[in-house]
Amino acid sequence: MTQSVRSVAVFCGSRVGYGPAHQAAAEALGRGIARAGLTLIYGGGSIGLMGVVADAALAEGGKVHGVIPDFLSRVERPHPGLDRLEITRSMHERKARMFSLADAFVVLSGGFGTLDETLEIITWRQLGLHDKPILLSDVAGWARPLVALIDSVIAMGFAEPEHRRLFTVVPDVPAALTLLGVVRTETAAAEERF
Repeated sequence: MTQSVRSVAVFCGSRVGYGPAHQAAAEALGRGIARAGLTLIYGGGSIGLMGVVADAALAEGGKVHGVIPDFLSRVERPHPGLDRLEITRSMHERKARMFSLADAFVVLSGGFGTLDETLEIITWRQLGLHDKPILLSDVAGWARPLVALIDSVIAMGFAEPEHRRLFTVVPDVPAALTLLGVVRTETAAAEERF
């Protein structure tokens, strides 16, 4: 990534999903963001993968900034340990606020809300409203159907082939962290200790 990343918005589910891979990815991403000294921007809840990624970042001493709409604060239970929690009036305001706070976006597994956030942030990039990195982490094959849909939209002429470059699909969290420029090699880390 060419631009400096100081904060990362993570879109992910308010459920943990089936199988351990989704939760493990959320834990790894939260830890990686915190260890890199970045601020985690996320949906503000304490449940599902949202809670997992926030807990992992906080356990590593990271900064975590949650943004949750008022009506969801009764369902997704705002996380009590955040550095900052903003309560918005609507989902639209939440997404706009998360966008303004983030330098990059990483998408983990999730449901309809995650799909909505993902497609909106890709669309905003298509429209030239931003040029921030968007990484789709294909945890346990979660992103494949979404990417296939996007490829189909392009193949049918509803989007241009170059729109496929609006986002990058990564196989896992380490690949996402590497692309964000926050993972150092063990050699570089050892050299810094001396």
